[in-house]
Amino acid sequence: MRKKRKEHHEEHADETWLIPYSDLLTLLLALFIVLFASAQVDQKKFEQMKASFNVAFSGSPALLDTPRPTQPDSGNQSRTVPQLSEVMDNLSSPNERAYMQETAQLIELKKTMDKYIADNGLGGDLTTSLTDDGLMIRIKDTALFPSGSAELRPESRRFAVEIAKLITPLTQKVTVSGHTDNMPINTRDFPTNWELSSRRAVNFMKFLLAQETKLAPERFSATGYGEYRPVAGNNTNEGRAANRRVEVFIQRNYRL
Repeated sequence: MRKKRKEHHEEHADETWLIPYSDLLTLLLALFIVLFASAQVDQKKFEQMKASFNVAFSGSPALLDTPRPTQPDSGNQSRTVPQLSEVMDNLSSPNERAYMQETAQLIELKKTMDKYIADNGLGGDLTTSLTDDGLMIRIKDTALFPSGSAELRPESRRFAVEIAKLITPLTQKVTVSGHTDNMPINTRDFPTNWELSSRRAVNFMKFLLAQETKLAPERFSATGYGEYRPVAGNNTNEGRAANRRVEVFIQRNYRL
């Protein structure tokens, strides 16, 4: 009979720095979107989109709201920040307009989630990142499950409820995935890391769906990747801790 692997309780380094780091990555993404758009639209459209993204990242009114005019310059003319609808009208195709609208929606969702993380001191447990494929919410396994278990911790349900509430208005597909480090496991419930990561993903997905009756189950899927999609090296305690995670990925509906 094989002996069960002992679970090690590790102290995790403070990772609150990941919040400003993820904000920087989001800013870079917005910059690349603007640069891409500038190659396809005229200078007037470029200036409108640039102004709208400035509103989104300056702490001013949200991109999806109607921005207020800026203060007049020292001259006689005053400049106003264009509304998002004006930018959308000036884009050349319906797909471009839908892409930019979805980008604005995901940026706003990320800002809301990041504020929740900061306000509740969850920077060491939750992070968000926005890519050209969609929005990723990454959760450390220790924030959700006891070691070697797929049963949700009672205290983890507070931010699971918040995530469910935030994704309820969306129409995008949502994938919940489980990941482990490369340390083998061999228990009655989980013969390998495949089973552990899969069960965790399914359990967290089911909990999300149970929080909001308006969430459409057909939009959701769950999968377990075991140890095979690491985000860090498995040769250190910190790396293995980063690899043990659950990810909620909101996939874009539109691509340029």
